[in-house]
Order: sequence, then structure tokens, then C-alpha cells
Amino acid sequence: MISAGGTGGGVYPALAVAGALRRLYDDLTLTFVGARGDMARDLVRRADVRFDGYHEVLAGPLHGIPRRGQIVSAAKIALGIVQSLILAIRLRPQALFLTGGWVGFPMAVACRLLRRPIVIYVPDIEPGLTLKLLGRYFAHTIAATVPETAAFFPGKRVVTTGYPLRPEILGASREAGTRALGLDPARKTLLVFGGSRGSRSINTAMAQVAPALLADGAQIVHISGQLDWETVQAQHAALSDEQRTHYQIHAFLPDIGGAFAAADLVVSRAGAATLAEYPELALPAILVPYPWAWRYQKVNADWLAERGAALRLDDERLGEELLPTVRALFGDGERLAAMRAAMAALRRSDGAENIAQLLVGQTER
Repeated sequence: MISAGGTGGGVYPALAVAGALRRLYDDLTLTFVGARGDMARDLVRRADVRFDGYHEVLAGPLHGIPRRGQIVSAAKIALGIVQSLILAIRLRPQALFLTGGWVGFPMAVACRLLRRPIVIYVPDIEPGLTLKLLGRYFAHTIAATVPETAAFFPGKRVVTTGYPLRPEILGASREAGTRALGLDPARKTLLVFGGSRGSRSINTAMAQVAPALLADGAQIVHISGQLDWETVQAQHAALSDEQRTHYQIHAFLPDIGGAFAAADLVVSRAGAATLAEYPELALPAILVPYPWAWRYQKVNADWLAERGAALRLDDERLGEELLPTVRALFGDGERLAAMRAAMAALRRSDGAENIAQLLVGQTER
């Protein structure tokens, strides 16, 4: 039984592990459990992974919301535990795999009551509040992207598996990505990516610096997300025909792996996927941690920066420092090549398979 939700950062690793389970083991029954009304439903249905069942239970957040919302969420969680228990009794899973999202708590309580093994995957270096709680009090085993995560779970079994990468990342190539996007191989390519929902501060900064970078001879692939799509379209339309030739905008890009592979440098947030997707494709990065949450993204960005693979640029300094930082890197081929080599040295492609084997090992105990 696999349970995840909240954001793509929780669902995509779960789907990658499910795909590895299907490839490695023929006789598995795979069931996915999401939260009612969560975005996981659409991602699961679009995924190229066959599940034997899809179910939803009630769940909700307790941290960072008003008191009234906490009361409503507490009631949902209580009902969700009952739903999860009924579901687990009926399906009798041999193991539960959690990657994040509010739905993890009711499912973990139910499977703990039935004495089913629980494996939790922590994608970020520092676990979020829910995963920290579940890891310390419910998990039999914790899978982690990097060894440093073990410090947050003293006394628990923590296995460094690597991040479970999606097939579209593993199969991407620079040549195919450049061709698919219609890029000029002679120009330096800057990829701008604010995550699946977009980043207003990154989009705003790009509107300011894009004309200067285009004048320098760079080309830009800007994935804005839906958040500011109309504004980004209007700003793009205000550019000259020549500038628009080398400045692509997309609200969403299905072949994100191709864009990562084709780019010489990326400007993005520092979600957990950056710890693996950028190393897999040797993509140097300017990381702008999301400032309105706990420090998870700052920890991720610093981990890559300390290894010479990325630069961290704080959100409040983005407007004044983005242009000179990009120019400095594009103007220093040796430094950019060193960052690319440092990123490639962190590559680990077998995360999904490692977690799949870990899960099957739990069922055989």
C-alpha cells in the first residue's frame, strides 16, 4: 500500500517507486491511498503505473493554519483513521509506504494498529513536521535521499537509498531536449523553473532581467506555472520579435527532463527533487529557497552549494543579484564546468529500485 499527497514532491517519488516495484516484481498487488480532494488523484491517473486499486480517506493539516481550521482538520483526521483502519483490515497490506502529505498520518495509525511494517521516505535532507513525527513514532524503516537525514531520527533504522527518479528524468538527453525545444545549440541556455505551482518572485525577477540576458546572447526557457501565467504572457508579448525568438515561456512543460538536460544553468526553488534531478543531468543551479516555509529548502540549497554544485540566492536579494550572478556564471566557462562536474559527482540513479527492494524485504520478514 502506497500513500502520498499534498504536492508533486510527495506524489512523484511514490509513483517512481511504484513503477520500480512493477518492473522488479511480477506478483505484487499495489494500492494507492490519497486524501479526499487532493491533487494526487490526477497525478496517479495520468501516471504510467498500474495500480490494483485507488482509495481516498479524509485528512487535513494541523500546522500553520487558524484554530478553526485545526478543529476541522482534527475531525477529518479522526474520521480518516477510521476509514484507513477499515481499508487496511479489508485489504491486509503487507507493508505501507509513505512519502509525505496529510494522508500519511491516518494511514500510519491504522497500519500500526494492525502491526503492518511501515516504511517512510524522507525526500528533503531535513524532514518536515509530519514525516518527522511519523518517522520517530510509526516507521519501522526510514529511507533517505542522503546520509545526513539520519541525524533527525536518532535510534531509528535509516537507509540511504537515494531519491526515486521519474523515468522522464532518467531517459533525458541534451541532444533530444535541445531538439524538442527548438533551441540554438550555439547559445547558452538558462532554464527558469518555479516548481509545479510557479514562483511569483522568480517570475517577477525574470521579467526584469530577461532583456539584458537576451542582449548578452543567451536563450531562456521560462516555465512560469499557472500562478502568473497571464502576467508572464503579457510581459513576453511586450518584447521585440527578435527577443521572443530566444525566450520561450510555458505555463507547464510535460518534458521537464528534456529541459533540464538541454539547459546550461537553472534558476529554481530548492525542493527535494533538486537533490537528485539536477545531479542526474549534471545541471548547475542558482537555488532560491522558498522563504515562507520552514528551512527545508535552505538546507537542500546549502547542501548542494557546499559541494560546489550550486549557488544559493535568497529570495529577498533576487531582484538585485540575479542578473549579475547569471552573467558571472555564463561569462566564466571554467567555473560553470566545475559546477557541472560537482553536480554530476552527486548522481545516484537507483533510488526507486533501492526503495522497492527495501519494501519487499519488509514483506518477507
